[in-house]
Amino acid sequence: MDDCCDPRGYRATFGAGFARRVAGRYRKRGLTRTQRRLVSFLEQREVRGATVLEIGGGVGELQVELLRRGADRATNLELSTGYEDEAAELLEQSGLTGRVARRFVDIATVPDEVEPADIVVLHRVVCCYPDYQKLLTAAGGHARRLLVFSHPPRNPLITGGLWCDSLLRRLRGNSFRAFAHPPDAMIEVLRAQGLTVSYRHRGLAWTVVGLER
Repeated sequence: MDDCCDPRGYRATFGAGFARRVAGRYRKRGLTRTQRRLVSFLEQREVRGATVLEIGGGVGELQVELLRRGADRATNLELSTGYEDEAAELLEQSGLTGRVARRFVDIATVPDEVEPADIVVLHRVVCCYPDYQKLLTAAGGHARRLLVFSHPPRNPLITGGLWCDSLLRRLRGNSFRAFAHPPDAMIEVLRAQGLTVSYRHRGLAWTVVGLER
């Protein structure tokens, strides 16, 4: 695995403290605006009875919302163990314990170890992975019907900010890096997996892309 995706750097960045902040915000305010766009895209195309695979789903708030809207079950893939306590508590509070399988798997490196799903979700995940081609190829190949993902726009403001963030992390000895991958190239990877873009929203901080098979 590329050292940019060294699990130690990922765990240091997305640990228990980060998980508490994310879960606390969700309990107080619900989904973010970007997350609502992801859910809306899927809900308009029917989630009832669907299986959901979320790659890098964190504490699982998107899974909770999709299950509440009728999805049958969900699988969450993670590289960090720091989310587990908050995720378990969130599922218990939502009455959804037993409906989500949480696994520690890098789907980009071992895609055959993950079952396909009707819906695949990647929110703020592609930017955390150095090899977007490998990750999106695996993700697209696992989507039976729908795939939705978010990514930062690739402009001077974002790329400059990520460069500064990487420098600070390097100085602190944190191996985690974030990336602004080329948007059109990411979509081409998914098209090669038989998916077609049917939704795209370009926001200031996050772009949301929805695809169908």
